Amino acid sequence: MRRPMYAAAAVCAVACTAVTITGPADATQISTVSGTTAAAQLKLGMTGTPADAKTDLGALVVKAADSMTGYDRSLFPHWRDASTNGWPVAPNDACDSRNAALYRDGTDVTFSSTCTNAQGTWIDPYGDGVYNASSDIDIDHLVPLGDAWTTGADSWSTAERTSYANDPLVLVSSKDTLNEAKGDRDPSQWTPPNADADCLYATRWVLVKTKYALWVTSAEKSALTTMLGSC
Repeated sequence: MRRPMYAAAAVCAVACTAVTITGPADATQISTVSGTTAAAQLKLGMTGTPADAKTDLGALVVKAADSMTGYDRSLFPHWRDASTNGWPVAPNDACDSRNAALYRDGTDVTFSSTCTNAQGTWIDPYGDGVYNASSDIDIDHLVPLGDAWTTGADSWSTAERTSYANDPLVLVSSKDTLNEAKGDRDPSQWTPPNADADCLYATRWVLVKTKYALWVTSAEKSALTTMLGSC
């Protein structure tokens, strides 16, 4: 099942800009899959279950988000060495976390000896497209860096932010335009157009917030509760 493309929640906690994409599918979109098949991509690298997430959500601190003042993506050093940030040494030890995610989340993925020039196919969990060019795929921080900043990460050390920004649980391969539409929004402001992804998206979101002791806003918790109700 698909929602209208890039639908946002009725109320945004921060200013939101409507995004509409029109025109033909990308030249590198080679097919589509069912919503449930696409959503299953969110299981890759995920530890824990929807039942765990339902329990964990009840234990998360609920309070208003902090200010974005002082935030910059560079404060979360990302695309660092994969093997020292929880990733297997695959396909070789030259991979950073971005390419490690492409390898984990794709099919028949190959790289050069320097872990560049990725070739393969990727299913987007947020939509339903199948793509055969890595240039169409972004590596999304499922709980965005900006959201993490406003819910606790502003007080972290650089080492803690580096761990977060390269964590296999946090990273998901998604269509670039959908990742851009999502931005730093939480589930009260943006959810995947593929409604079949609700359960696993919310599950993974809660597991990330729990692992890193990040809090949730009231609107965020309400949206997550609804999404987990689809599990």
